[in-house]
Amino acid sequence: MDNAFDLVTGRLYLGRMSTPTVLTDAQRSVADRVITALAGPDARLRDDQEAAVATLATPGSRALVVQATGWGKSAVYWAATAVIREAGGGPTLIVSPLLSLMRDQVAAAGRAGLSAATLNSSNVDQWAAVEGDLLAGSLDVLLVSPERLANPGFGARVLHALAGRLGLVVIDEAHAISDWGHDFRPDYRRVSDVLQNLNPQTSVLATTATANQRVTDDIAAQLGAGSEASGPDQLGAGATLVLRGPLARKSLHLNVVDGLSPIQRYGWVAQELPFLPGSGIIYVLTVADADRLVTAIRTVWGDEPRVAAYTGQLPADERHELEDALLDNRVKALVATSALGMGFDKPDLGFVVHVGAPPSPVSYYQQVGRAGRALDEAVVVLLASRLDDSIWEYFATATIPDPKRMNRILDAMNEAGGPVSVPNLESATGVRRGKVELAVKQLAVDGVVERTPDGWAATGRPYVYDAPHYEGVVAVRQREADIMRAFVRGERCLMRLLTESLDDPAADDCGRCSVCRGELTPGLNERPDDETVATLSAVLRRDAQILAPRKMWPGGSFGRRGRIPAELAAEAGRVLAFADAPQWGDVLDAAKNGDATARDRLSESAVAVLADWGRRGGIRPETIVSLDLRGGDLAADLAERLRSVGRRPGTAYPVVAGPVPSRDATSATEAAYWRDHLGSAPPEVAGLAVLLVVDETSSGWAITLAAASLREAGASAVSPMLVHQTA
Repeated sequence: MDNAFDLVTGRLYLGRMSTPTVLTDAQRSVADRVITALAGPDARLRDDQEAAVATLATPGSRALVVQATGWGKSAVYWAATAVIREAGGGPTLIVSPLLSLMRDQVAAAGRAGLSAATLNSSNVDQWAAVEGDLLAGSLDVLLVSPERLANPGFGARVLHALAGRLGLVVIDEAHAISDWGHDFRPDYRRVSDVLQNLNPQTSVLATTATANQRVTDDIAAQLGAGSEASGPDQLGAGATLVLRGPLARKSLHLNVVDGLSPIQRYGWVAQELPFLPGSGIIYVLTVADADRLVTAIRTVWGDEPRVAAYTGQLPADERHELEDALLDNRVKALVATSALGMGFDKPDLGFVVHVGAPPSPVSYYQQVGRAGRALDEAVVVLLASRLDDSIWEYFATATIPDPKRMNRILDAMNEAGGPVSVPNLESATGVRRGKVELAVKQLAVDGVVERTPDGWAATGRPYVYDAPHYEGVVAVRQREADIMRAFVRGERCLMRLLTESLDDPAADDCGRCSVCRGELTPGLNERPDDETVATLSAVLRRDAQILAPRKMWPGGSFGRRGRIPAELAAEAGRVLAFADAPQWGDVLDAAKNGDATARDRLSESAVAVLADWGRRGGIRPETIVSLDLRGGDLAADLAERLRSVGRRPGTAYPVVAGPVPSRDATSATEAAYWRDHLGSAPPEVAGLAVLLVVDETSSGWAITLAAASLREAGASAVSPMLVHQTA
């Protein structure tokens, strides 16, 4: 393909057509009205923004905007929507990845004088009214999630009715439609299906701040790029105009702090937070980390500065409330997973801190881009760890299809002879439910299966595993992990490393980062105080997580299905160490290996957890039963220590030795294994409340079955205490 790229304007022309890149006077008047409403009376479209709007105002045009966060990509689609609607064109459909982004966009559309609404999981009761307004022509903009596009009911009701009437389709955060991108999601790839069914007169805009050249080329191809390019005066129907600008953010002061242990990273955040400018976001990798780090900060500072945990597990209304609190500077920081990222727009965000590095420089750039949009200076800090490597390796292959698994799922569908639900596919194939859900979505991208109101069904198209393609994807992700390693080592300017990873032709040394300066941003310390770290370790070891009891039998090869009877169910329990809890560090491994000092610490924490549990209404155990599932005597030793402190009787629960099921085993397979490998419950528990001390598990099926057996033996209640819940 003979592409034309202008380094001065940042425009790449793919295809051949004759589309204006300058607005008419009448169109500019409409666009100016929108921009001044959004950004103030003196605001006007920049040249590239105008080029994009003018292109989109031509029916059937295609544009891809790759620009830094804060450049004004949303201004393009609001202005284009107004221009198209003023000319009598149809409404705009925006595919948006996050609820927070949708909410902000609906508000922005209102400020621009446009009528907008959204259909997502948080407003189900409004769907009928929104769809009615859309079909009646009273809505200018509809925002939907990619998951909504994949829903067959929505497709039948809305997309089919609008296929010939849309004026503009916008794909926001468009890197997610490319499996070369850092945030590929199978549901998002269904956007391609929508494009194929559009009226040829519908214009399409894709926007992102995080696309390197390979992702850019892939997106442009999906939008419908032509075969040649000659320049701005020869763009035609089916081609894609790519507007690409410099990505370096002059306001950001990038810093890397390396060599801290997991608990030292918590200590650094807790110690330095009050001295970071303004309000900001602290990114962590897991929900558990978000909750633990909030506890750590409050341990050091109490209620000031105010912080809160933000994760995708929170209800939508709570997430909205927290977003508003950060926007209004009523909190110093949100400790967040990646659920708070794309689309969150706070121009005066003063800092972003990462406790653990994302697996890609592209995703890291996207997250740090939240900061400093309307500030001269903002602080960005990456607290790296030796544990990050294993996370990067996991993400390199997490979304790569397993051809054997794909064919097993397809065989199950074909044998069923009709639509099959995900739970039934799990039972039929022995593949864990999460992996089934990912697999069917990936098969749907290739047109091999389709989602119907009654479940997933094979289309008859054969499945072909494109090994060279996926080997290329893994190789790209591994190279990205290598770039993150170079970033952590500070091999050269941090901003340059990031922008080079996005193939920015203007990449250059920034002069502001910790590599260019040879030191951290003034005011930041390299290490937390030892006293702070010791205090956090002690407090967090007493901060046990709730262990929710399972409520349903797994069915499938286990045989038993339905609700677990109350008289056989465990009580809510406690988890001392969840996954790679930083407060335990090497102590947990030492305790597993029999180290007496480590086991003393484990016992001290368990006693404190039991005391707090009792104060909160938990049962007072009358006997203590140990259950060692992984061999060794960790649970037995802890149970004996607790019996000594509490002066309670007890015994061990017998386990028949055998190979433990793999992590990929289904719930039914694992439950069946433990049913066959747990011995008979000790009869001494009859009439007594049992504390069941368990060494280590991930799924909890062994605990569920042991509790049921203890209850059948006459125990009045069974409350589990799990030493280590693995990921």
